[in-house]
Amino acid sequence: MPTRRELLLDAAIDLLGTRGSRALTHRAVDDAAGMPAGSASNYFRTRDALLAALAERLEERDHADWTALSRMPAPTTVEQLVSAAATFVGHAVTTDRARTMARYALFLEAQADGPRDAVRRGRGRLTEWAAEQLRGVGADDAVAPILVDYLDGLILHGIVAPDFDPRPGLERMVAALLD
Repeated sequence: MPTRRELLLDAAIDLLGTRGSRALTHRAVDDAAGMPAGSASNYFRTRDALLAALAERLEERDHADWTALSRMPAPTTVEQLVSAAATFVGHAVTTDRARTMARYALFLEAQADGPRDAVRRGRGRLTEWAAEQLRGVGADDAVAPILVDYLDGLILHGIVAPDFDPRPGLERMVAALLD
C-alpha cells in the first residue's frame, strides 16, 4: 500500500505527464491525489523540493519495472533483442505514456541539483539494465549508452507519432552496434 507521500508523488507524475509543467502546482497535486489542501506543501515546501521528490519517485518506479523485466531471460539473439527493445518503446509511448511524458518534462525542469541527480541516476540504472540485456547477444557494455540514447530518440518520436514503427530502425541500429 503506497504511503501518502507516494500517493502525492504518483499524482504529481501523472499530472506532469498529462497536463505539463505549468499545471504542476502543490494545490493541483493535492487535488489530483484527492488529499486536503496543503498536503503536498507539507511534504514538499518548494517547487524544487517537489520536483526532486518527483524525480526520485519516477526513478524508483522505473527501477522497479526494470527489475521485473530483468527476471525474464535476457535476449540471446539479435531478433529477441530487437523485439524486446521494440516492446520497451511501445510500452513507453502507450501504456506508460503519462510517466514517459513526465520524464521528458522533468528533463527540462531538472535544473536544480535534486531532480538532476535523480534523472542522472535513473539514466545510469537504465544503461546498466541495457548492458545486461546486450550481454546476452555478446555485445560490449560500451554499446549500452548508445542504444539507450537511440531508444530515447525512438520514444520521443513515438510520443509525437503514435503509429510509428520502431522495429526497422532498431534492426538497423542493433546490427550496426553489433558489427
